Amino acid sequence: MSLDLRVDRSSPVPLYFQLSQQLEAAIEQGSLTPGSLLGNEIELAARLGLSRPTVRQAIQSLVDKGLLVRRRGVGTQVVHSQVKRPLELSSLYDDLEAAGQRPATKVLVNTVVPASAAVAAALGLAEGGDVHRVERLRLAHGEPMAYLINHLPPGLLDLDTDQLEATGLYRLMRSAGITLHSARQSIGARGATTAEAERLGETEGAPLLTMQRTTFDDTGRAVEFGDHTYRPSRYSFEFQLLVRP
Repeated sequence: MSLDLRVDRSSPVPLYFQLSQQLEAAIEQGSLTPGSLLGNEIELAARLGLSRPTVRQAIQSLVDKGLLVRRRGVGTQVVHSQVKRPLELSSLYDDLEAAGQRPATKVLVNTVVPASAAVAAALGLAEGGDVHRVERLRLAHGEPMAYLINHLPPGLLDLDTDQLEATGLYRLMRSAGITLHSARQSIGARGATTAEAERLGETEGAPLLTMQRTTFDDTGRAVEFGDHTYRPSRYSFEFQLLVRP
C-alpha cells in the first residue's frame, strides 16, 4: 500500500479517527480499489508511529462501515465504497455502474399477478386486475446491495428474465420507446424481516433503507411502481437543499 498517510499529534482529533478518515477517503476516491489489501497492523503502526490498538481501532471502524473486511489467511481487504445515490430519476443499475461497482442482478420473480390495492392506486389500475411483478436482488462486487420489487402495467413492454439480469429496468423501458419524465418518491427506514435479512446478508431486525417510487412517462401515465430495500452500510441517498427565495 503506497498511500501518503499522515497523522497530526497536535490535533484534538483522535489519532485512530484521523487514520480511518484518510483510509475511507482513499477508498471513496479509488486509490484503494475493491480487493486490494492493507498492510498488516504491525507494519502500519510502525510506519505511522502509532500503537497497534490505535491502528486496530481505525480499521475496525471501517470494517463496521462495510468498507473493509478481515479474511482469515488473507488479511484486511477493501470491499468497496458506499454508493451515494443522488435523488434524481435514475436507476440503481446505472448509479452502480457509474460508481464503478460492477452491478449484477438475480431475477427471483417475473410474472403477472393480481394488483393489490396499493399497487392499483399507484399505477391507476383496477384492484385485482393484471399487473406485472418483478423481484430482483441487485449485487455489486458479488455482494447484495438491494432487493427490488417493481410492478408495471400489463403489456407495457416485454420483460425477458435474461435481459433483466443483463441490464437495468429503466434501460429496457427506454429501449422500448418509453420516455421517463418524472417520479413521486418516498424514503424511509425499518428493521429487516427474516426473509429480507436472508436475501441481503443482514441480521433480522437490522436497519434497512426503504424507497417507494411511482414513475411517470411524458404523457403522465404511471409506468412503474417500485418498492425497494437497501443495505445502509452499502448505500445512501444524497440530497441537495436550496433556500427558498
